[in-house]
Amino acid sequence: MKLTIRYFASIREALGQGSEAVDTDATSLGALRDELLARGGAYAQSLARGKAVRAALNQVMSDEAALLSEGCEVAFFPPVTGG
Repeated sequence: MKLTIRYFASIREALGQGSEAVDTDATSLGALRDELLARGGAYAQSLARGKAVRAALNQVMSDEAALLSEGCEVAFFPPVTGG
């Protein structure tokens, strides 16, 4: 299925892009993250399992069990603090 991935803050800086359109076989946010990790390099470093990474599906904060659908938008970003 085709979907759009958006990257924010330090993840965007590490990957050198703010978004990309992908064709994936992943059915959940967790599976999509695993596909991206398998790319290695900056993807493996910025989205590593040991790092705190938040995800949103269609602009709603979601956990890795959230199911993907054709044309959806996924966003990955580090946790943010205010002050």
